[in-house]
Amino acid sequence: MLPPLLQDQMALDPATRERYSALFHQQTVPARTVLLQEGQVSQRAYFIIKGCLRVWVNHQGRELTCQFFFEGEGVSSIESFRAQKPSEYTIESIEACELYWIHREDFIRIQQEQQHNVVFLQQYIEVIYKRQVHYMHLFFSFIRHTPAERYQRLMKERPDIIMRVPQHYIASYLGITPVSLSRIRNKLLRS
Repeated sequence: MLPPLLQDQMALDPATRERYSALFHQQTVPARTVLLQEGQVSQRAYFIIKGCLRVWVNHQGRELTCQFFFEGEGVSSIESFRAQKPSEYTIESIEACELYWIHREDFIRIQQEQQHNVVFLQQYIEVIYKRQVHYMHLFFSFIRHTPAERYQRLMKERPDIIMRVPQHYIASYLGITPVSLSRIRNKLLRS
């Protein structure tokens, strides 16, 4: 039986959900577990029941964080998962996580069987749309805003990240060093 959090994400009638539940596998991982290494071909999509994952790329030996994922969100290297190309990024747990995962072949089977289920397809498209919009906003933020402005926006729009994610990952996400982030935080505290 799938947990309610995952059931809510599947626009399927209860009997169909129950039939597909055997395709999802539960996994518990400690913090700092790599679920997909950059360069590997993705065979799994993950759904977070509890915990936090991050997506990052290696740039000349530095980890650059691209996105954080929390409870109720799904994550995979979509491009790698769909096209079976090497992933351009790593997926890693920040906290101990309780996850459900589905193998690519099983996911494709569900998609094929549900291709006429408009609500199911809309949910799938919505997930991809949200991710694309996130990356567009992040890209434009690097063009339009200073690091201090990016941090202030993050505090306002995603306080959960500020509260749960270690500062060095937040600095990486904002495109700055931990020392620069510390200066920005201290300046904001003084003002």
